[in-house]
Amino acid sequence: MEERQARTVPPTPEAPRWDATQSRILDAADDLIGRRGVHDVTIAELARRAGHSRPTIYRSWSDADDVVRAALLRRVAAVLAHFPVPPETRDTLVDEVLRFSALFRADDVFGRLLEDEPEVFTRYTLQRVGSSQRLILQWLATAIAAAQQSGTVRRGEPDEIAVMLLLIAQSAVLSHGTVSDLLSETAWERELRAALDGLLRP
Repeated sequence: MEERQARTVPPTPEAPRWDATQSRILDAADDLIGRRGVHDVTIAELARRAGHSRPTIYRSWSDADDVVRAALLRRVAAVLAHFPVPPETRDTLVDEVLRFSALFRADDVFGRLLEDEPEVFTRYTLQRVGSSQRLILQWLATAIAAAQQSGTVRRGEPDEIAVMLLLIAQSAVLSHGTVSDLLSETAWERELRAALDGLLRP
């Protein structure tokens, strides 16, 4: 008990901030991705839709790919804003990861990428750990450390457990459409819940 009381909870991660000009450019990127996918996101088209010059965009981002990553990061931050308070128990933590997965899949941009361009989704989310994944990992590590204090989550480094938790949830979300003929929505959620709970249980 004393060891659990001594465990500290990492600070809640803060999302990056974008000014009004950057936000308009990211709004344009969201619209393009949602309508056409990432392949049609160019600096010229972003400038036209956002009403800014190309040099203005280049002041914040190096290329169109960089803008896309920033747009996806902003959307991840918006989903994470639904979880302002760290959970106190393993059950609550699992509930929140499942709710995050549902919100992620329901997002206009992420939902389109998952359904229509899974290879693009893989490129931006799985090939390397980018800013979006790091923000999610910070949130998970904070949540794990908080739930560990109740003794309902096993001991271990929250950062390390968070990586495996993300891998499980991310793989399940990415494969959801592939296995829809094999698992009902209820069964998919039940089995994902069991996998997450098994990883976290003392």
